[in-house]
Amino acid sequence: MSASCATAGTEWLNPTGGRWELNRRNFAINGIVATGASVMPPSVVAESSQGLQQLPFKPEGYNYWTWRGHKIHYVEEGEGFPVVLIHGFGTSAFHWRYNIPELAKNYKVYALDLLGFGWSEKAQVDYDALIWRDQLVDFLKEIVKQHTVLVGNGLGGFTTLLAAAELPAEQVKGVTLLNSAGQFGDDITTTDTSEETALRKFIVRPVEEIFQRVVVGLAFWLSMRPTQIEAQLKSGVYRNHSNVDDYLLNSIAIPAADPNAGEVYYRLLRQLISNPRKYTLESVLSQLSCRLLLLWGDLDPWVDHAKANRIKEFYPNTSLVNLQAGHYPHDEVPLLVNKALLDWLSTLGLSEPSLRTVPEI
Repeated sequence: MSASCATAGTEWLNPTGGRWELNRRNFAINGIVATGASVMPPSVVAESSQGLQQLPFKPEGYNYWTWRGHKIHYVEEGEGFPVVLIHGFGTSAFHWRYNIPELAKNYKVYALDLLGFGWSEKAQVDYDALIWRDQLVDFLKEIVKQHTVLVGNGLGGFTTLLAAAELPAEQVKGVTLLNSAGQFGDDITTTDTSEETALRKFIVRPVEEIFQRVVVGLAFWLSMRPTQIEAQLKSGVYRNHSNVDDYLLNSIAIPAADPNAGEVYYRLLRQLISNPRKYTLESVLSQLSCRLLLLWGDLDPWVDHAKANRIKEFYPNTSLVNLQAGHYPHDEVPLLVNKALLDWLSTLGLSEPSLRTVPEI
């Protein structure tokens, strides 16, 4: 699933209302061309204005893995020590287009689409932080099968923290966060959780849900038009607009045509609005034992740049690189991100000979 900008304080929340009965390929040809954006050839190695190689865009995706009965998409490139990339809210593995080719020169790179996003299945399940944590943990056990470094943006950043805290200490050698989601406990406002009355439970809530579905479905449909996606990206999420191109628009708009994409968006939105965060940054960081790198876009309109300093203060085993970029520094200033990440990876001693497989968790 892909997304358009949501309210402040959430990351990317997609909107397309489940009325486009088109498969990905048809959407790429009919939906985007009809609105004026061009469609990239299925497999093209292009370069950005910064001269970096891009991961070839494939409308059919790369590799698929079945997790809990659901079809999960991932990219696998290169050889060496594994580095696993987790996208942010509303994007996909293709959002690492400029990072995968460069990292794959020295490492085995995986980029995973979280359940409900990108080329992964739009499952009708209850979404919360733990479902993506469990997906990532199982991906490391079943596909990667080695010690690893985790890299995550936005929602994917918080997912990597949860997974690293869940796994044995030696399993994750390092975590890199790019404008990560997650809040410290004192930033979360609590709500009254008193028991619902029967009237509210059986009459009011069902009516509210019908109304919300209509409103959210309409918002999703309107926001996922390619011209609207482009406008939202250029409204401050990307401060430098040079990489807001057809590749990026396709990678966001195509998954939104999947059946159930609008339903997933609705479920995610309800979860974000109705439930206070159960897992705070301090509770997760207190369980972490590996080194942490923060690659932080200081111009992010959604995530306060002060959060990076607070994370570093709370977790001293942290390196911080400040970048003049918005919420997606890995795609906006990939040259700087790649250099900082590769420099940091080189200090972790990852080229040790015998890599043990992942222990049972």
